Amino acid sequence: MHASLLLLISRSVVLSETDKILLLTHFEPVQLDKTTVLERAGRVPAFLYFVVSGFVRLHHVNEQGNNVTTHINCPPGFITSYLHFSNQSCSDENVSSIGAAQLLRLSKPSLDTLLNESQAFRAFSYTVFSESIAYNEKRNKELATLTAQQRYAKLLRENPEIIQQVPVQYIASFLGIHPESLSRIRRSVIS
Repeated sequence: MHASLLLLISRSVVLSETDKILLLTHFEPVQLDKTTVLERAGRVPAFLYFVVSGFVRLHHVNEQGNNVTTHINCPPGFITSYLHFSNQSCSDENVSSIGAAQLLRLSKPSLDTLLNESQAFRAFSYTVFSESIAYNEKRNKELATLTAQQRYAKLLRENPEIIQQVPVQYIASFLGIHPESLSRIRRSVIS
């Protein structure tokens, strides 16, 4: 499982053998056979997850009692309630796998060790952080400016595996629409 992580990091920075050993030591493999809540709202997130295979979503319950999916991560990528993981504060978000998944997890103390002991990992982390900020800004703009049909078409074009493998209710929530609306949009795209 670690090969996917090492490959992703190696695309951005050069890893020494010491860096690789540190990464192998601190990232723990997690194998899930079914949908599992990895981090619960109301608690301090214990881990940062690297998705090797499967899908993981970030979600919360809004004031109306609806379960809202704010992020769907497909491999390879990192996911957690970042702000709360970094600050070690209680999160209002859940992190859940969507079906079977292979993950690597990293605790906050292990992250701190990697950042202190590996210049390469520190540089890679900066890249991931920058990309995450850019992604969130872009997503917020798209939610505000694109129509539901445009958001679906974009997801279909850029991440067809999500459309094919993630349940409709999570996709609809992620797109900011009701499942019924998504069904109508999907039918119009097929026609």
